[in-house]
Amino acid sequence: MKNPIVIHPFLFAIYPLFFLFSHNIEQISFIQILIPLTIILCLIFLLVFLSRIIFRDKYKTAVIISVAIILFFSYGHIYNLIMDLYIGSFEIGRHRYLWFTWALLFTFTTYQTLRTQRSLHKFTNILNIIALSLFIFSIFNIGIYEFKTVSNKQDNFKSMDIIKATNTTAIDVPILRDIYYIILDGYASSNTLRDVYNFDNQNFTSYLKSKDFYIAHKSRSNYPLSFLSIASSLNMKYLNYLTDVIGQEGTDPTLPYHLIQNSQVMGFLKKNGYKYVHFSSGYGPTNRNKYADLDIHGLGLGSEFISMVAQTTMLKTFDALILGFERKKILDTFSKLGKIHQIEGPKFIFAHIVSPHHPYLFDKNGEPVPGTSLKMKEGTGIWEQRENYINQLIFINKKVQKLIEDILLKSKIPPIIIIQADHGSASSFSGHYGSESWKHPSETMLKERMRILNTYYLPLNGTNLLYESITPVNTFRLVFDFYFNTNYGLIDDESYYSSYGRPYKFTNVTDSVTYK
Repeated sequence: MKNPIVIHPFLFAIYPLFFLFSHNIEQISFIQILIPLTIILCLIFLLVFLSRIIFRDKYKTAVIISVAIILFFSYGHIYNLIMDLYIGSFEIGRHRYLWFTWALLFTFTTYQTLRTQRSLHKFTNILNIIALSLFIFSIFNIGIYEFKTVSNKQDNFKSMDIIKATNTTAIDVPILRDIYYIILDGYASSNTLRDVYNFDNQNFTSYLKSKDFYIAHKSRSNYPLSFLSIASSLNMKYLNYLTDVIGQEGTDPTLPYHLIQNSQVMGFLKKNGYKYVHFSSGYGPTNRNKYADLDIHGLGLGSEFISMVAQTTMLKTFDALILGFERKKILDTFSKLGKIHQIEGPKFIFAHIVSPHHPYLFDKNGEPVPGTSLKMKEGTGIWEQRENYINQLIFINKKVQKLIEDILLKSKIPPIIIIQADHGSASSFSGHYGSESWKHPSETMLKERMRILNTYYLPLNGTNLLYESITPVNTFRLVFDFYFNTNYGLIDDESYYSSYGRPYKFTNVTDSVTYK
């Protein structure tokens, strides 16, 4: 083309988003990329407009902007490669050196672009083709995934709806109490904290007992992965039937995500006069909920995907700032949970707080943790930072105690409070989450991962029905039968292990993780 259109800056700018999305499509909904996509496109339009005014040559302007975009979005990847890298005693993997190198590259390419007298039409065509090819490749991967799963999803939802159908009407309930369901991600049992971390959690458990909380000391998670565990507890049933629906080799989390967002527990309570108040977690299925009457978002970056994008760019230099936003999100959640009683009428409050699970954002006094990381993937060695995990747990204990004080003091009617973990910790695991350690964990690993904190505040002697080995799948069965006169009944408390690579290949590990 003699006068080619200039599209490569825009394609280079949005390609990283679609690339990350295509490689995490099973954990991320498309809506999560819309905000960063909009921001990036607006910035590029503004940058192109201003640069055209300055340089008065759209082709040179486009090349300079594309170089800047490539350097910006490649920074985090390159830094991760050279981090902790030494030449002799000289540490080259430092931000200052990479920034200097990037500045030299940008200055050099800008200078060469501006001084050239040659036509950039052919070079523009080449850049357009490269950028378009990269973009199409990501779209192709997304399309292939959607093509393979769309028909299955339709059939799967039909199967799920049939299985999910149940009576959701309460009988003669004189008092509708607020129900707080607070999930502290990765909070290990007291036994695990003692045996694995050499930490005595008695101060916290003693406080809970002093406030008439029942602690299920022998409780276990039903599943080792958050999206399976939460979907199971919110629907009061095991998810093993998903193996028949999705297959042992399947990895698509769509159905469990849907079960979390449109859960049986939520449906029951809403049909019986409750408002559903949902707190954003920043994590996949619990980040937003379109079915909530009130969807509360804190002061963080908004989602795990945005944090992931930031970590691949030059924004990685400002980890402390990004971590600060994530800290504020958790602090803001605790603060707003303590004020939710101000909303009139009965409420079901759901808050999945990604802590004491990493990233390690707090020391035991709530101060920032030096050298911490926003890594979220299991099996990246971050679970092995046992001291950071315990310190964060100590601080979370303090926030939970303050929250309990606020709720009990300010609630007009004594509420129902359920505080439990979705799974335990994983410091005894090693390697990447696809490693043998995660595929075939030892009994020691299973006990650490499956044994959890599980504690209840149930007014009117509801705790009399509880027992030490109750698991999350029976939580709302018991609560609804006692407070709403339903007849769900209890089911066997079992634990099933599955790995990230094969989340629907379940192995019954109840005997291995049950307290002897």
